[in-house]
Amino acid sequence: MHPRDPPHPRFPSLFQHSTTLFMEGGCRDVGSVPPPLIPVSPCSLLQPEPLLLAPSGTSHPVGSHRALRDSLERESFKPSSQPEERNRRQPSPCPRSVVEAARAHPAFGELFQFATPVLMWDQHFNPETWNRLKERHVPYGWQGLSHAAISSTLRLLNASANRQLFDRRHFPGGCVRCAVVGNGGILNGSRQGEAIDAHDLVFRLNGAVIRGFEEDVGTKISFYGFTVNTMKNSLIAYEEYGFTRIPQAEDLKYIFIPSDVRDYIMLRSAIQGSPVPEGSDKGDDPRKYFGPEVSAEKFKLLHPDFLHYLTTRFLRSELLNMQYGHLYMPSTGALMLLTALHTCDQVSAYGFITGNYEQFSDHYYEVEKKPLVFYANHDMLLEAELWRSLHQAGIMELYQR
Repeated sequence: MHPRDPPHPRFPSLFQHSTTLFMEGGCRDVGSVPPPLIPVSPCSLLQPEPLLLAPSGTSHPVGSHRALRDSLERESFKPSSQPEERNRRQPSPCPRSVVEAARAHPAFGELFQFATPVLMWDQHFNPETWNRLKERHVPYGWQGLSHAAISSTLRLLNASANRQLFDRRHFPGGCVRCAVVGNGGILNGSRQGEAIDAHDLVFRLNGAVIRGFEEDVGTKISFYGFTVNTMKNSLIAYEEYGFTRIPQAEDLKYIFIPSDVRDYIMLRSAIQGSPVPEGSDKGDDPRKYFGPEVSAEKFKLLHPDFLHYLTTRFLRSELLNMQYGHLYMPSTGALMLLTALHTCDQVSAYGFITGNYEQFSDHYYEVEKKPLVFYANHDMLLEAELWRSLHQAGIMELYQR
């Protein structure tokens, strides 16, 4: 049970590779994991010392996992000597906010950099940013993407709503509580719907089936997060379970994860209300996904720097060193949960992978139990270790049973 993205033919499952097992005393090699055993988690990244963060500058061919690994390791990230500058955010009236809890933790206090921009909008697009990000692979940059495709999309994200995930003025209490709902089987029979809907904001993603499961997963939805690839694959993979269209509502906002040029092109067409003019989605009408009348204020775009920061500091997997390392990126669920942790005051995670994931089906809406399958594009067990550690540190609440 987890928010893993829907399966795709180009993402092989992980049958056999050498990996490491996280233990309280460190890591140990467990060698090759033969099928049908599931590979164990790589060593946790929760270390006091800063991780490396940098744009790529590589001579390796595009698509090489070595190139991607090098792009995440080339240049050291040097945090501010003043934690207050590094974690600048308005004080929260919450009894224990994410920022407060993170600062109090010896390891997470170093990992969290709350000044990192979460969203990208028009004023971020300038010659310096273009020259820097064009050297990084997607989703961490714009290598191989056209200047015209990027600029024509970003110039449409010019409203105040595109600069922030939500307006704090709409929450007079000052303590913004967020629930991030994955699609893990742990939610089947959980009866957590009322608790989820009690939050100020609710994030959902991918095949977010609600009808028939309201008692377990609630009905409220503030943000729907996706890549164009995961959105379209979800409509195919989970149609039989009732996921026949992307959620639509007047107050609902869409969070684009820019994993490919198609995300920028689809976003541009969605704002303009016109068919996609080029690429793999040519001729597709965004209105069937997002509604007939949408404006730029409806959309949020995660910043490539934010994706880079999350991967290098929180989820830098050993999968980067393996054959399909160039396919690796954190799951959509992981990116949504970490986005909430960098914007909300208190965060609760539901339907995410926990230590006893084998007891539950892959998704909560499956009639027959289906085991979780690990694919080379995500490291679900590393994500599980991160959620467990964040929960134990009191930085977020992880629903477990």
